[in-house]
Amino acid sequence: MPNVSRHPHSRKAQPKLPAAKQLAEALAAADTAAVAFALRNDAVIVPLLPIDGPAQVRVFRASVEDPFTLLLFSSAENYVRMLPEETDLRVLRYARAQLVEFMEKHLDTLGTVWFDVAGPYPMQADPVELLAALTL
Repeated sequence: MPNVSRHPHSRKAQPKLPAAKQLAEALAAADTAAVAFALRNDAVIVPLLPIDGPAQVRVFRASVEDPFTLLLFSSAENYVRMLPEETDLRVLRYARAQLVEFMEKHLDTLGTVWFDVAGPYPMQADPVELLAALTL
């Protein structure tokens, strides 16, 4: 089983996974090319469903009629910031190949991708364009 990091409700919780520093720097600079470079060469923090069994990526949507939104993070703390009331937040660190595999499998159901949606430097991407940038 992959090294899944769980983050209890406490804001003092220290993540067990290292942050995706290249992605954080690219988001802070609001540089889309640097974001793509970071995703191709470093990692991204991916939220997981809080379930027992194999790890499953958690996606979000506003209503059942809406397409899914993939939320990606530069750190586990930024995920916790988005859902401060939840008590079982799990994440994995994905490399480029894992992100590409997930996106290829679910591209037809994804409407958008958000990075660090709760800040400090949120950025939105089109799933098709993001996948194209990842597979250059």
